[in-house]
Amino acid sequence: MTVHALHTPSNSDEIRQTKIHLAAALRLAVHDGFDEGIDNHFTVCVPGQEDQYMVLPFGLHWSEASASNLMVFNEAGETLQGDGVVELSARSIHAPLHRISGAKVVLHTHQPWALALNMLKDNRLLAATQTAAFFHERIAYDDTYTGLAASLNEGERLASLLQDKSVMFLKNHGVITVGNTVAQAYRLLYKLEKACKTQVLAMSTGRPINILEEHVIDKVRTPSKDDRHSRSERERLYFEAMMRVLDRVNPGYAD
Repeated sequence: MTVHALHTPSNSDEIRQTKIHLAAALRLAVHDGFDEGIDNHFTVCVPGQEDQYMVLPFGLHWSEASASNLMVFNEAGETLQGDGVVELSARSIHAPLHRISGAKVVLHTHQPWALALNMLKDNRLLAATQTAAFFHERIAYDDTYTGLAASLNEGERLASLLQDKSVMFLKNHGVITVGNTVAQAYRLLYKLEKACKTQVLAMSTGRPINILEEHVIDKVRTPSKDDRHSRSERERLYFEAMMRVLDRVNPGYAD
């Protein structure tokens, strides 16, 4: 069984590993049903170059992502490494979010259950499950869909709304998660979809939803001193496990 280490000793190894993780996340999005073929975007800052961003070239299916076919671009839209060009909305949304929020990783999808919730006039995620409680006060809401992102102004507008949050709901559009690592941002995306799915299913019954009390939410969000696994370790273990799944069902992302 392959064990994937998420820690690397040198800058060149870190860049290589970051590419592998980004390619794996793109393929995982297909596995989890989060993708729209060649649309939407995952970006990661190049280690040591905070104003340069890795992305899959537009036109490739996410299931085709590999460490070797990722490209690097800057906020001006210039291709600095690799083949292809950055898609306009990827540049318009992601570059300002990286620059202003300081996020190393920005993931944007139109994943179905989160989007279904964001189609509603009241699209707030309710702290009605243990999973949803983890997102309490961590979500920023953009309540005004402005159409296709065609300029850096849109990314700057979104960054002003995101502030210190790690998740953004885009009304009538989709979701964004940000993080310091691919493992962190993707695990947020995965758990978010689960929380949205259960809420939409519960809402479909037409019966009242029981919201957790504030003290219970606080307890869920506060790590126990007896817990042997930190949040960062849980993120690492989750992503390592999912890369092993990919090794079985869709290998080649590390090529």
